[in-house]
Amino acid sequence: MKFTIALSFLVCGVSAFAPAPSKMKTMKLSLSDVTAEEVVEPEKPKYPTVNGWTADPTKFCAGLPGAVAPLGEFDPLGFTKDLPVQEIKRFREAEVTHGRVAMMASLGYLVAEHFHPFFGGAVTGPANSHLAQVHEQAPFFFAFLVSSIATWELGRAIIGWEAPLKAIVENQELEGRTWFTKLNENYYPGDIGFDPLRLKPKDAQEFAELQTKELNNGRLAMLATIGMMVQEQVTNQPLF
Repeated sequence: MKFTIALSFLVCGVSAFAPAPSKMKTMKLSLSDVTAEEVVEPEKPKYPTVNGWTADPTKFCAGLPGAVAPLGEFDPLGFTKDLPVQEIKRFREAEVTHGRVAMMASLGYLVAEHFHPFFGGAVTGPANSHLAQVHEQAPFFFAFLVSSIATWELGRAIIGWEAPLKAIVENQELEGRTWFTKLNENYYPGDIGFDPLRLKPKDAQEFAELQTKELNNGRLAMLATIGMMVQEQVTNQPLF
């Protein structure tokens, strides 16, 4: 009798340290369900093809034309280094626009100082002072000129740029480099559709060559214009 009672206590004590069968089964199932996580590569952004150009972030200036010998990929200060495509497009928009303004300004400096039939020949002297003289001689024409420039710039903004509030939302992934400004995805920097003489080529290679010529002339004009401005500011005399 004593032996039977002792044996029952011993069996109960050993069974207390044994895992429950249901728990073991659950553990086996959970281990068998564990699978290796699949490595998902981030999807590369897709860029539209505009005027034969498709943005390539791995290339200099995202593959935009303008890098020619002997300077080639000239960016000594690293302005375009690690920039997203959107910011490179914005920089190119600024370069093209300022180059066009400089080409017209350099022509104005060379011509207007010796040929100025408007306003009865009252606008004379260094070209740096011509705009102020126009304001004095014909204030209404000056107001018309300023309004025309503002209208042109507004049209360019509507054609090429996103609305500011929309740009803020879409620029959140650009590390805060720009907030209110963003070019449309299908907009090529500088191409606002103004081509009255129909000089724009349809072939992508020819367009890239023409764009490179425009950029080179614009860059030269920017240097020339700033040189003429400084010279007249220092000497207070016409160029020639």
